[in-house]
Amino acid sequence: MTVLRPLLFTAALVTSLAASATTVRIHYNAGAASVSVRADKGPMSWEKGALATRGDAGVWTYTWPDALGDVAMKPALGDDKVAIGGVYRIKAGATADIYPFFGAPFGKVTTVDKFASPQLHNSRTLRIFLPASYNENAAKRYPVLYMQDGQNLFDAATSLYGVTWGVGTTINRLVATGVMEEVIVVGIDSTPDRIPEYTPCCDAQYGGGKVDAYGAFVVDTVKPFIDKNYRTLPNKDNTAIMGSSLGALAAVAIAQRYPDLFSKAAAMSGSFWWNDRAFITKLPPRVAVKFYLDAGTKNDSLAEVTLMRDALVKQGYVPDRDIVFHTADGAAHNEAAWAARVEQPLTWLFPWGATMPQQ
Repeated sequence: MTVLRPLLFTAALVTSLAASATTVRIHYNAGAASVSVRADKGPMSWEKGALATRGDAGVWTYTWPDALGDVAMKPALGDDKVAIGGVYRIKAGATADIYPFFGAPFGKVTTVDKFASPQLHNSRTLRIFLPASYNENAAKRYPVLYMQDGQNLFDAATSLYGVTWGVGTTINRLVATGVMEEVIVVGIDSTPDRIPEYTPCCDAQYGGGKVDAYGAFVVDTVKPFIDKNYRTLPNKDNTAIMGSSLGALAAVAIAQRYPDLFSKAAAMSGSFWWNDRAFITKLPPRVAVKFYLDAGTKNDSLAEVTLMRDALVKQGYVPDRDIVFHTADGAAHNEAAWAARVEQPLTWLFPWGATMPQQ
């Protein structure tokens, strides 16, 4: 017994130390280069990296005692390339998986032309923004943001009004400065049937009534195509939808109808006046979706957007947790105004670090 007690004590101590380790797993195919960890505590520093251990399939591992507490870190490639974006905040005792990139922070748009909709019996172009790291880090998967009026999002040459939202340019900047996660954006072009496709039945002046079919198109045709052909994180927590004006109505309606698929919806300058404010007065029961609402102060339906916010609160949505509401001083109802503030819903939808799993 006198021999076993020290052995048992030592085994227990080793087990305790192993359980208290904080670990980062850095998923990156570095080729002949090495990957190191730069951080604000312990054996790591911001000036000189601590070398990670190369594992199988391009996974690098580094561990430190969780007695250091939470640690802010970034991976580095070789001696002089620190990962693009913000710092990764690792909780003490966690095991975190990160997927860095080190090249230029410029995502690119690709198109899928004549994409057919069996629900609406027409076709349109999909404009797909792929993040900067998409071709550099093949191990990474991405959250997805679906957006209406895709032709207006990226290129002024395709915009119906000659002005683009600059979504790709804004995301590039927000990712490079560590404010926003990398995301795939699926811009779904509108068609000559834009008004009926984005609205429920039936406004006395404009009609409408095809939003359920449009929602089915997004959910049953577009999303499966994107998840099959691109490296997505297809679950609800990593899927959102966004639009402006009538496109905002479509975003809200689809999120309310499919709360098992979408975790967030952003409505910029939502036309909640539609059909005598039916969106406001006939809200469906509360669902597990968070909403961003905004409007400008210059002929931009601010009164109706405010009423929509108040109606959601009465349904049990909690301000600043389930609803974000923003008033844009002096902003009108147009692409230039939405471009000027699009970073607000984008960073709310996918803030930096939101997709980093920590166990």
